[in-house]
Amino acid sequence: MTIVKNTALYTNKHILAPMVRVGTLPMRLLALDYGADLVYSPEIVDKAIIGTQRTVDESTGTIHYTKGGKLVFQAHPSEKDRLVFQLGTADPELALQAAQLVKQDVAAIDLNCGCPKKFSIVSGMGAALLKDPEKLCKILCTLVENIGLPVSCKIRLLESTEKTVELCRMIEATGVSALTVHCRTQDERPRDPGHWDQFEPICQAVTSIPVIANGDFFKHEDAINIRNTTSISSVMFARGAMLNPSVFQPQGPTTQHEAAQAYIRKAMLVDNLFQNTKYTLMQMYEDTKSDVFQQLTRSKTIQQIWWV
Repeated sequence: MTIVKNTALYTNKHILAPMVRVGTLPMRLLALDYGADLVYSPEIVDKAIIGTQRTVDESTGTIHYTKGGKLVFQAHPSEKDRLVFQLGTADPELALQAAQLVKQDVAAIDLNCGCPKKFSIVSGMGAALLKDPEKLCKILCTLVENIGLPVSCKIRLLESTEKTVELCRMIEATGVSALTVHCRTQDERPRDPGHWDQFEPICQAVTSIPVIANGDFFKHEDAINIRNTTSISSVMFARGAMLNPSVFQPQGPTTQHEAAQAYIRKAMLVDNLFQNTKYTLMQMYEDTKSDVFQQLTRSKTIQQIWWV
């Protein structure tokens, strides 16, 4: 199969990060409406997607991957050219099987090498791959050489700049189209300040592919700032987009209330699972003591949350 390397897909972009449970279809479509250039799916584990059945919901036009009566992944044709499927895996062959199943509905495949959660670590996935660069690179090479789509990778910082740079060079050599760097180590959490100073050394070492910055980007101005002060190519928004997906608008975000209403409309349009819609809305409200949040927690149907 012909190797597909497409660095342009990731260059000079504002990107919606892969977020567990939050980055489902309605959030992705809304982010694109607000100006995001690329959107990532939540991480989906190889064994979860392998064995699914692909169907098209005629009423919504959405594509469903289901197994055992459970929806594993949902996509829409309108996002295909801008959707990156993030894969959780620790096995090259399983990674390839999983990627082959969804390739017709996505623009690229991303390998998750940054998730610090216990589930990923004990299974050898996510940030565990940072400690096994040989396996990490073997998975990437298998995907790059066989999937026929651009492949990217998302990592966290290692314990020193030198070790991070060394790993990034190894990843670059696999033929991937882009590299995303979350500016925290495996043990650091969102409350810990991100290390923006680590981006430039990586950019100076990795010159043939775009380096995407992730971590502590909450405003459109943050993206402009990092690109004006470093060689970063693109910026990935996570918590900033979760709190208000209209962060992608160059003219500035709408109110949180307007963004929440727009999200509900998208969720209804694609018949999103109510539990997921409610969960995502709850993540959008930081003030858990507010009347809106308290009412939201008591809601049991989509009609009851329309007031948000």
